[in-house]
Formats: sequence, structure tokens, C-alpha cells
Amino acid sequence: MSAHFTPTVPARHLPPVTLRDLPEPPSSTWRIIGPGLVGAGVGLASGEFILWPYIASQVGLIFIWGAAIGILTQWFLNMEIERYTLATGETALTGFSRLWRHWGIVFVLMTLLSNLWPGWVTTSATMVTYLTGGTPRYIAIGMLVVIALGLTLAPVIYTALERVIFVKIALVLILVIGAIVFAITSEAWVNLARGLTVDASFPAPPLELALLMGAIAYAGAGGGQNLCQSNWIRDKGFGMGLYVPRLVSPITGREEAAPSTGFQFAPTKENLARWRQWWRFANIEQGATFAAVSFITIALMSMLAYSTVFGREGLANSIGFLQVEGQVLQDVVAPWFGVLFWVIGALALFASAMGIVDYTSRLAADVIKTVYARGASESKLYSIIVWAMTAVGVTILLLGFDQPLILLVMSASFAAVMMFVYSILLIVLNRRALPGPLKVRSYRLGALVWSVAFFGTLTVMVLIQQVQKLVSGG
Repeated sequence: MSAHFTPTVPARHLPPVTLRDLPEPPSSTWRIIGPGLVGAGVGLASGEFILWPYIASQVGLIFIWGAAIGILTQWFLNMEIERYTLATGETALTGFSRLWRHWGIVFVLMTLLSNLWPGWVTTSATMVTYLTGGTPRYIAIGMLVVIALGLTLAPVIYTALERVIFVKIALVLILVIGAIVFAITSEAWVNLARGLTVDASFPAPPLELALLMGAIAYAGAGGGQNLCQSNWIRDKGFGMGLYVPRLVSPITGREEAAPSTGFQFAPTKENLARWRQWWRFANIEQGATFAAVSFITIALMSMLAYSTVFGREGLANSIGFLQVEGQVLQDVVAPWFGVLFWVIGALALFASAMGIVDYTSRLAADVIKTVYARGASESKLYSIIVWAMTAVGVTILLLGFDQPLILLVMSASFAAVMMFVYSILLIVLNRRALPGPLKVRSYRLGALVWSVAFFGTLTVMVLIQQVQKLVSGG
């Protein structure tokens, strides 16, 4: 049967895939748990530490159900991104580039422009100043250099990032346990349950509809980060990704020669049995790590804010929110707990910044290598992009520029646009490029249709809102 199987992955714009059998699933699956935690850990950034707690401080926990909807939507999205990589060893961006040669670079450019301004590292640096004083600008510059060194000197880059994220999640767990023991009130627990059921509300005045929709959309991850789930599971050796060499440091690692495109397996009885095991494991791994960790963190950080600053006037949806919350924790619990909150918050946001540099550079290097420069070294491309992002960030910080309004508008719009477009492309790719038993269908297809409708609506809302701000100069 294998000899007569014709690959279904389209080869119009890239070299055809190679036929190989699907690798055996691991006998000890706990050893390959990790990509979902990396996705959750990188995504646990300002949204989980600022946006959702800010919402709780303004309207209580009546909107916490939105986080559950957002994370469930992203779980389905992540699984369809993983489906293609499990089946071919190629990333989702490579699959999109098979549909139209330049889809990959379109998403890369939007991701780069979204992350060009180094606000993702200045939040961590600002939290450090709550502890030590000093100027956030220079602390952020030091952090950028440390991130670049860490990502370019680690022998296997994914392994280094995974370890950093594991430490981050452990630290956040310590903070969460402390919050449960010392700070979260019984009233918050009651209102959490009610916010998920009888008190669930939408909209939630006085908060803007666009802010609430954005909070749902980016609960967990969002934008280009979801696409990088392909790269992370491939480096971890999931499915056909086991045949693809991992991204290594060009300095301390040993890069293996390999084609830039992937593989496909014939739908034999043996391969399909292996596929069912891989697919089941990937779903459980993503659900028990990305989805569970993301929701628990959002819920508990929101409960902590509700228990300490709910109803307080003058709170802002910015890094200053964390300064006020830490000060209240010092007064309500003890000085040491407020300090612990800032320490773990600063380290957690630093780890997220490292993940942002990694996934942005990883997506760009993958697309350039696969589509435009097949003879190039992906590891060298990755390192060049990491240091280019660092150089741009350092220059912006040294010059003391404020973020231009037009770039702020683009950053706010790109994530919604990306998720709207790649939800559509995932339907096309996972219906057209995979054989019958592997195609997306049933309720999973329905989830992608929901994703298209939701992110399409959000795209229109965000664009209208940002254009209005541009026109008014606000």
C-alpha cells in the first residue's frame, strides 16, 4: 500500500515531501511533555499579570468565563497547527507557503512588526525598579543582551528555553501558593465560581468592548506565538518532526545537514495506529499544560487582584498596576509578600521576553531557510535575527523614543488579523494537504469556523477603534 501512495501535500511552490513511516510513539510519554508548557510559559506575560487582573479590579470576576473561552479556542487552534507538523514534520508556516509561496513571510513580517518595540522587556525592567530603584531603560538593555546571549550560546536552543520556562512556572506556582494561603479571600473563591456560571456577564461596563474581546482573544498566547507551536513540537521530536534536526547554536552546537522540507507517511494500518497514539498524546499534552496552566494562572492572578485592589480608584491597565498591587500586598499581607510578588513578576516577564525573541526569530529563520534560501544555515539565520532584534531594541531604548502611534496601531491590529487569516488557512491546509483519516473534520472543523468568525469580528473592531484614535490623535 505504501508503494502506491501518492503524497497529498501540495508541491507547487516547494520541493515535494519524502515518504517515510511515522515514528513509534515514545514508551515513556512524560519525557516529551514540554511544548505546551513552553507555550503557556511564554504566553504568561502582561495579559496574565496586568490585563486580566486589571479587569478583575474594575468589574470583579464576572468576566472570567472569557478567559476559559479564549483558552479553549486557542487549544483548538494549537492542535490544528500541531496536526500538520505531526503529519509532515513541516511547520504550519511551511504548509501555508505551499498554498501560496509568500504566506510565511507575510506572517513573519507581521510578527516582527508586532514585537519590534521592546515593550515586552521594559515591563520586566520596570518591575525590577520597584525592588532596586534605577532606570528601566538601562536594566532593559542589560536584559536584552542576556537574552540574546542565552539564545545563541545554548547548544540546543529549545532545551534552554524549556528549562527557563519550567523555572518560571515553578516560581509562579510558588507565588500562587502564597497567594492562596495569605491573600486570596473566601469571597474571591465564591465569586470565581459565580463568574463562571450565574454571574457571567458580557459586556462588562465601564470597560470597552474591544478590550474585553482582546482579552478573550489573547488569553494564553495569541498572534505569532501560536504558530510557533509547530516549531517547538518539532524540536521536541513529536511525530514526523522526529526526522527533522533541532535548531542549535552555530557556536556551541552541531548543526546537521537536512532538507528544508518534510515528509509524509502512507495511511497504512500500522501508521494510522501510531498516528492515533501521537494525536491522543499531543491533545492531552496541550490540554494539561498550555490550557490548564494558562487558565489557572489567569484565574488566580485575577482573584489576587480582586482580593486586594477591587474598587480602588485610579488603577491603570499598564505596568503601574503591578506597582500598586505590590504595595497593597505589602500592607495587607506583609512587606515580604509584596517583594516576592515583584521578584517573581519581574522574572516571569523576563522569561516571556526571552520566549518572544525566540519565537519571532524562529519563525523568521524557518521561513527564510525553507522558502527563500534553502542552502542557508537555519541556526545562523536564527542567531542573526536574535541579535538584530536586540540591536534594534537597544537603539530604541538608548535614543529614548516613545512608541510611535502608528506602530502601536499596527501592533494592536496584527495579532487579530493574523489569527483570523491563519484560522482560514488551517482549514484549507488540513483539509487539502492531508489524507482522509488525518483531515480536520467534525467539531474541530466547527471550532476553526468559530475562530474565523471571532477573530474576524475582533479584527474589524480593533481596526475601527485604532483608526478612530489615529484620526482624533488620541
